[in-house]
Amino acid sequence: MDEKEFADEIWYWYLTGEWRVPPPKEIVRMLDRKRKAYGFLPSDPHCLECGKPMAGFGGFILRSGPATFSSRFCGECEQFARKYESGAEVNLTMVFADIRGSTPLAEVTPTRDYKTLIQRFYKETSHVLVHHNSMVNRLMGDQVSALFVPRFSGKEHARAAIEAAQDVLRVTGHGRPEGPWIPVGVGVHTGMAYVGAVGSADGVNEIAVLGSAANLCARLSSSAAAGEILISEDSVSSAGWQADDQERRVLELKGISEKVLVRVMKI
Repeated sequence: MDEKEFADEIWYWYLTGEWRVPPPKEIVRMLDRKRKAYGFLPSDPHCLECGKPMAGFGGFILRSGPATFSSRFCGECEQFARKYESGAEVNLTMVFADIRGSTPLAEVTPTRDYKTLIQRFYKETSHVLVHHNSMVNRLMGDQVSALFVPRFSGKEHARAAIEAAQDVLRVTGHGRPEGPWIPVGVGVHTGMAYVGAVGSADGVNEIAVLGSAANLCARLSSSAAAGEILISEDSVSSAGWQADDQERRVLELKGISEKVLVRVMKI
């Protein structure tokens, strides 16, 4: 197995908690030694992978913190994940949340106030998504996206994603008598997608989710009105969600060849 193939296997392990091929014994021994050594340093939490403390006294001593894409991994493990342009195709559930009317909102809001508003949107929604054991994939423009993978969310990742989507609307003020402090629409979809480090020509890389399932979820979020969650039938089925009393909607989405049946959830 070459380095690229090994990195792909590491990514599959990161995302699912399962090895498709037995890992090299020296890697297993190294991780065991690290976990035992780091276990003596107080911290809550420790890195899910290597056991490195990421907070408290242990995190202070080692000057370590969580990865940017997940609070379950440390920055050192993230550096390893980003080192190779590798990844894995896994079954997961995605949540994309879009600010509705962000362009006209930016036109009538002073730049500094708009920046403060967007930062609040990023911080409060990403906090909710991390609390629900997701990987926060991207904070960009007027959108936040998160990945619910088996390693963190378990086999019921679709249910975890739907519950997180509801909390995203709650934390942005939907359902309150005075209305939301920022209008947001959310899309939820379950399917196979590629997750991994994708690089550019200048050596900069990011953790990305790629594939038709990701595209569909992005289209769902852009089609959701403020205060709506559009949930694909794949997610409803995977979650075992009782959705008989929820509105059914058939959508024609840009770039998606077939019509998409969704359930509409509101807060």
